[in-house]
Amino acid sequence: MSGYLVTGSASGIGAAVCERLLDDGENVLGLDRQDADIVADLSTVSGRRGAVEQALEAFPEGLDGLVCCAGVGSTSATLSLIPEVNFFGSIELLEGLAGALQRRRGAAVLVSSNSAPQATDEAYLQALINGDREAVAARIAELSGHAAYCGSKQALARWMRQQAPAYARRGVRLNAVAPGYTRTAMTAETEQHPEYGDAIREFLATIPLGRAGEPSDVANAIGFLLSGEAGFVCGSLLYVDGGHDAMFRPDNI
Repeated sequence: MSGYLVTGSASGIGAAVCERLLDDGENVLGLDRQDADIVADLSTVSGRRGAVEQALEAFPEGLDGLVCCAGVGSTSATLSLIPEVNFFGSIELLEGLAGALQRRRGAAVLVSSNSAPQATDEAYLQALINGDREAVAARIAELSGHAAYCGSKQALARWMRQQAPAYARRGVRLNAVAPGYTRTAMTAETEQHPEYGDAIREFLATIPLGRAGEPSDVANAIGFLLSGEAGFVCGSLLYVDGGHDAMFRPDNI
């Protein structure tokens, strides 16, 4: 029997990924802070360790796929939660479950963002990638919520690219998606934010395909990356953003 674990499963992209995999006939468990098969808090080291233990118990024969969707947005009142959940909450779970993925020659997909290229604080990025929490804390005190968010997502994409070859040699395909503006509870909160709301609405009007993304758009891309059809896709960052990245950065490949 197949085995897939999806974090952030209670809503948004995570819920859509679970639905997509269930429609494909897969055995799926969701992980979230509440309303999930596995309840765990990915914002703490102990919560992440507990999540790994529960997942290994639930999938004793190994994992076919892991999707790390859990995330915290730029409007979080506690900025330290952004790197803890978005970056450490993804990579520490993946590292803890790497052996389970290896046993089934599975695949993992991390959720970055098409806003990741906007990150400019290299010290913050390197502190994240190096796992230097002291340096992360020092830098984040100087950042806006937007910068903290973009940096966490760029660090995640960079880490994926750096680690993908080693994971591939173990038989595990590692990729990431970079969603653009997608209508979820998290982005709805941003649309209502007194500081960011007007800018977000102006931003939506510039999407080349003429609409915001839906969770199912991202879930379908993730479903492809997990599938055998993507059996030779490894170390890739797939933009799912209606053409926004191509519009903003036409000369970057």
